Amino acid sequence: MKNKKIILMETRSVKKKRLLDEIYASFSCGEDHISDLPDAVIHQILFFLPIKSIAKLSVLSKRWKHMWHTFPDLDFTTINVPSTSTSSSDYNNSISKVSSNVYKKFHANCSSAGGADFIDQVLSFREKKSGIRVLRFRANLSFSHLNALIRGAVKHNVQELDVEVATNDYFNFPRSAINSDSLRVFKLKSKYPGFRLPPSSIMKNGFKNLFTLSLSCLIMYEQPSLHDLFTETSFPLLKKLSLDGCTGLTYLHVSCRVLENLILENCFQLENLDITCSKLEKLSVNSCFDSYSSGTEVKIVGPRLKSIVWSNNTITDQSCLENLTCLIEAFVGFFVLLEDLGAMKLRSVNDFLSGLSHSHSLVLENQSVEILSKNNHLAGISLRPFSKLRSLELHTGFHKHNIPGLANLFRSSPATNTLILKITNEHNIQRRKWNRDLWQLSNSGEERFWESQSNAMNSFLQHLKVVKIHGFSECESDVSLVKFLLKHGKVLQEMFLCVAELSKSRDSLHREKIKSQIMGFSKASCNAKIVFK
Repeated sequence: MKNKKIILMETRSVKKKRLLDEIYASFSCGEDHISDLPDAVIHQILFFLPIKSIAKLSVLSKRWKHMWHTFPDLDFTTINVPSTSTSSSDYNNSISKVSSNVYKKFHANCSSAGGADFIDQVLSFREKKSGIRVLRFRANLSFSHLNALIRGAVKHNVQELDVEVATNDYFNFPRSAINSDSLRVFKLKSKYPGFRLPPSSIMKNGFKNLFTLSLSCLIMYEQPSLHDLFTETSFPLLKKLSLDGCTGLTYLHVSCRVLENLILENCFQLENLDITCSKLEKLSVNSCFDSYSSGTEVKIVGPRLKSIVWSNNTITDQSCLENLTCLIEAFVGFFVLLEDLGAMKLRSVNDFLSGLSHSHSLVLENQSVEILSKNNHLAGISLRPFSKLRSLELHTGFHKHNIPGLANLFRSSPATNTLILKITNEHNIQRRKWNRDLWQLSNSGEERFWESQSNAMNSFLQHLKVVKIHGFSECESDVSLVKFLLKHGKVLQEMFLCVAELSKSRDSLHREKIKSQIMGFSKASCNAKIVFK
């Protein structure tokens, strides 16, 4: 994969160099056919070049100067990236094809410009009626300078603004962008200390044509009215919303009517999240919620939701997921100190997972299985069946304390045909204490437990076709589960056992004996293909 990426990068670099060579060659031989093409076609050709290379071409003729001053896709993030077209000897050879007077003119107009100053210069030279399709830049500058740049872009009816800035102090959200009728995509990322939004009365009167909004490092202390900002009336056309690192955000309500994609990240002080979006298809929430507050709650209503990623989030006191009937895939992981889990949070996890019962694919990260094992001891708590689930992937430290959680999931997955179990290395180290001949032990506690579950798991065992265990070892937990699945999995077709690295370094004879016993047991109980890796 790495070599493929390198080849792809080299191919793009070669294409850029060849494109520049062809343009300069057409001037050196006096046959400039490219200049005769329509503006839109030339702009599309130039789109594949770094912006400084395009600026250099502007000195070739009035026609190319016009192309530069009307070029609609201004990506200044390539300014400081070395490329064959701007700094190599190959470029110097191609530029020599142009007359020395043109070369000097290029240095006078463009070579000394850089960073924010270069952006200022480009915007000041633009023709009045030339629209900007994309303006993208990364810079260290003052708030007044940032405001001026955005005002200049808005005057040219910019459609997409992608800005990453660093300032000496926090700044206020650029108001000129709020009232833009042309703006469709706005991405603003600030480095510490961040920026503040204007009052809700101003925010709710703008952005009527915005499709995508991405805000990073947003300061929302003492602005409670903004917590209810993302509604249908404020953002009637918004389809994608991304919020990252919002400090002071404790409550968030999102109810944009046409929103399809919502991303929340690093909102550590969030206490209450309420999402009600009839057209939402993708939801990703990572590293959110306050670990120390009480009364925390999450509510999600998404009848069209197809994908949910819920990773490294603190468990809320209450969870309510409603009407997720179109869910295709779910990825879930919680951040929690297991010793701090009380009955309220255990029920919240159960309610959250039960809300995903329509999913076709489910991935549970570390601690999810451990939490479900604790849930197993609470009376009246059981998972809602995952009747549509076809693929179940579990990341866990596999030991006897987690077996009840696994059994709970298997019982709740009556139609699953693929099981993937990933055992983490740190847990493998703790499990390598058992050296007896596991296959001869037919009355171990774990084996008796699995046998006691065979009737309750009957539907699961009648549908399971493929099993993949990553981090497999010769420990009792691993072997007991493998024996159980081979014995009762009547339609089991394939079992992949990827041996843990630490296990590979142990006695190879002992490992080969276990392998031989597994193969023999498989032939005696089912026709599944066993693959060791």
